Amino acid sequence: MSLIDPTDTKTSWLAPEDIADVRDKVPIVYVEAVPVRCDEFGQVLQVGLLLRMMPDGTVSRAVVSGRVLYGETLRQALVRHLTKDLGPVAGAHVPPSPVPFTVVEYFPDPDLTGFYDPRQHAVSLAYVVPITGECAPSQDFLEIAWVTPEEATSLAVRSEMNGGQDKLLRRALAHVGRLP
Repeated sequence: MSLIDPTDTKTSWLAPEDIADVRDKVPIVYVEAVPVRCDEFGQVLQVGLLLRMMPDGTVSRAVVSGRVLYGETLRQALVRHLTKDLGPVAGAHVPPSPVPFTVVEYFPDPDLTGFYDPRQHAVSLAYVVPITGECAPSQDFLEIAWVTPEEATSLAVRSEMNGGQDKLLRRALAHVGRLP
C-alpha cells in the first residue's frame, strides 16, 4: 500500500471546463463530514461548523464537504477534505466503516429533495467524524465555530446554512442521539 498525501488534489482532478461538462451529464459523488467533539463515553458535546464568506458578501455556515476523486476511496476522500478544511492536526477519527449515516441527493431544483446545489446533481455520502485535535480552517473558511447540539439546531444557526445542510446537520444529530 502506498502512502498518499491527503491534501494532494493534482491527481484525477478535472479542469474547470471539464467538471462543468461532467456536471451537466452525470451526478457527482461527494463526501460530507459533520465534525464533532465527544466526551470519554462517545457522547457528542459540540458540533463544528465552518464559517465562510459567500460571493454575494453574506456569511454562511457549513460542514466539511467535497468531491470524491477518480480512483480515491471514500476514506481517502474524507481524510483529504477534513485535512484541507480543518487543518493537518485536527485529529479526525474517520469511521472504521465506509457506510455513511445518510445519503443525500443535491439537485439544481431546490424543491425536489430540499438539498440544493445550483451547479449540479450530486450524491453525497455523509459521516459524523469525531475531532480531537486543534483545527485551523483553510481554503475559503474564516473559522470553525464549536457549538452545542442545541445551538446547532437553533433557528439562528440553521438560517445561516445553505443548500439543505441544516437538514443534514439535524439528521447527523438524530443519528448520534443528540437531536434536541
